[in-house]
Amino acid sequence: MGKVVLVTGAARHLGGRFVRRVQRDPEVDRVVAVDAVAPTHDLGGADFVRADIRQPAIAKVLAEYDVDTVVHMDVTGTALGAGGRTSVKETNVIGTMQLLGACQKSPRIQRLVVKSSTSVYGSAPRDPAVFTETTPPKSLPSGGFAKDAVEVEGYVRGFARRRPDVAVCVLRFANILGPRVDSPLAEYLSLPVMPTVFGYDPRLQFVHEDDVIDVLEVAAHEPRRATLNSGTFNVAGDGVLLLSQCARRLGRPTVPVLLPAVTWVGSALRTVGVTDFSPEQIRLLTHGRVVSTVQMRETLGFAPRFSTAETFADFARSRGPGLLPPETLAGAVDRVAARLDQKEPT
Repeated sequence: MGKVVLVTGAARHLGGRFVRRVQRDPEVDRVVAVDAVAPTHDLGGADFVRADIRQPAIAKVLAEYDVDTVVHMDVTGTALGAGGRTSVKETNVIGTMQLLGACQKSPRIQRLVVKSSTSVYGSAPRDPAVFTETTPPKSLPSGGFAKDAVEVEGYVRGFARRRPDVAVCVLRFANILGPRVDSPLAEYLSLPVMPTVFGYDPRLQFVHEDDVIDVLEVAAHEPRRATLNSGTFNVAGDGVLLLSQCARRLGRPTVPVLLPAVTWVGSALRTVGVTDFSPEQIRLLTHGRVVSTVQMRETLGFAPRFSTAETFADFARSRGPGLLPPETLAGAVDRVAARLDQKEPT
């Protein structure tokens, strides 16, 4: 008898893609797709169960289908449909608690994969140049999706202690981008003019949505050695990009804003529904964040197909041309920089 895999967050784009992908695994006999709303995309031959993971009924789903592998993808920073920030937080935190409680009581569960985020490291002025999986954050996230991810990981660690017989894998994804990704950062990068923090040019990492699906499959698959896909792993494409480089490649001008005024700009953007310019996102766009992916390659055995630059290029193509041709914008910036250099005293 093959594996029975349950996937949460199946109504979202990435969740639906993974549901379709994992059905190709010859070791998988059945896939159970779960979400509180019906998906608008095809789920292939999966069994869709409309269930809210915030409710205890999720335990009945695990028992009814004899689930042995759970891939928890319903940890996100954006609402689906008409839901707001409160609904997102409840699904992230309360939903994870209920799901883990159900997994703890199920004797059939053998493997748990959780989609998390490198935002758990926060973004602070005195951060290390590169975060490893064991680096403690200088300043814990104080709100938003980043704080949700910290709480989710705390509950997952508790579950792992209570059920040492279950292989638990936490994937900390860098900022996910791609042609169809919907996220606060993708919305920000799609603005016709990008507000930036004056005096800062943060380093950013990205992971392509295709690589997200690939690494989830690796984590959910039965490894040759039981320890290979247990633990916590940073997942990001090779290399980094500065925010200024991102703006140039998009052909979008930037408007530097003094740090004290950034919060006001973020509130204004949220008011008109343009993007979720949360305090944690402001910190990211101020101080940046870079993580090590050595463990992803050496222990998990996964190598992304897309680098950070290639991921961003694919995203940029999907967004169409900006207000200015990238070459023209880059040339203008270089000319201004050259003039400033000439004016500096020798």
